[in-house]
Amino acid sequence: MTSTAPHQDEFQYLVDIRREIHRRPELGFEEEQTAALVERELDRLAIPHRRIVGTGVVGLIEGGLPGAVAGLRADMDALPIPERTGLPFASEIPDRMHACGHDAHVAMLLGAARRLVADRAQLRGKVVLLFQPAEEGPGGAQPMVQAGVLEDPHIDALAMLHVDMRFPAGSIGLTSGASNAACDELRITIEGRGGHGAAPHLAVDTIPAAAAAVMALQNIAARETNPLQSVVVTIGTIEGGYRNNAIADRVRMTGTLRSHDPEVRRGLEARVRRLVTGVATAYGAKAHVEVIYGYPPVVNDPTLVAWFRPLLAAIPGVQVLTAEPTMGGEDFAYFAQARPSLLMRLGVRNESKGAVHSGHSPEFRIDEAALPFGAAALERFALAVGASGGLWSPSDHTL
Repeated sequence: MTSTAPHQDEFQYLVDIRREIHRRPELGFEEEQTAALVERELDRLAIPHRRIVGTGVVGLIEGGLPGAVAGLRADMDALPIPERTGLPFASEIPDRMHACGHDAHVAMLLGAARRLVADRAQLRGKVVLLFQPAEEGPGGAQPMVQAGVLEDPHIDALAMLHVDMRFPAGSIGLTSGASNAACDELRITIEGRGGHGAAPHLAVDTIPAAAAAVMALQNIAARETNPLQSVVVTIGTIEGGYRNNAIADRVRMTGTLRSHDPEVRRGLEARVRRLVTGVATAYGAKAHVEVIYGYPPVVNDPTLVAWFRPLLAAIPGVQVLTAEPTMGGEDFAYFAQARPSLLMRLGVRNESKGAVHSGHSPEFRIDEAALPFGAAALERFALAVGASGGLWSPSDHTL
């Protein structure tokens, strides 16, 4: 296996690429400029590439020696959030921001590609570079899988990095098993009978019915789920009513359901329907419930994690930590359902640089000193998979 020592001018390259992307954030399936930047850099490295599912880009590095095939994935899209960091390279697009670190993900994957190409003669196997659109929605991973991106060549194992504000810059967290939660959308409408606020007895008021429903839904986590299992039921919006002295005949609510265990996930819709319908009926109203199923949970292959941990720890300067699972969603789950996979968490926290705000915050920023460690981790994964010959014996990675 070749060295993962930093290459010349690597840090400046990573920073420049990341900031160029950061200035021009693009939403899901609109990443034309970002995809063009990726293609420009792959051309400079003489890495053949192709477009897929619109704005996705797939590159292929062929090693000089036989071996297995590794996949490395980075998401490219931004969020519809106004930036308030005050950074000199802040977003130039109103109400658009790389508030989740995908700009850093793309930069690190390009950095890993530079490292691998520089040592191509000693590289075993092949490395597929997956630059994916629309992770924040509507989801680009599943269309890429359906388009056959995991075949020709057949990818043996995949990895990705996600920046994580929980950990100090340069550290990398690993989770064995479920890493991210399934995320499903909840839509509820409660219908009653409108009327004058001065005569509530002649109406069916949906406001108190909705309030009671919100409180009742918390019972799913508090009393209907094993305390050792994880579930979140969040109502994020409530909309109803016309004016201060009118009784609302309809209230609409939206929310999210999060879970790690597929069995828990399968039971959530029935519990929501029972509770919301029961509460509405008690108030003389009617309820309509819709669950829109989103990304499944990300499940890291436990054997792959155990095999790669010491190899990751051997990278100079990298501190490997155990990362607790999160309830955040990530459509890398579709790749992980199809192949043994690993989602790594790159620490980017640094209080002295103001890198303390969580993802999806208008003030989100990272400590860019972590970027070379991320590029090195991706490179090390590709080198290790290529040289492994499949001897890490992946476990059954599906739940």
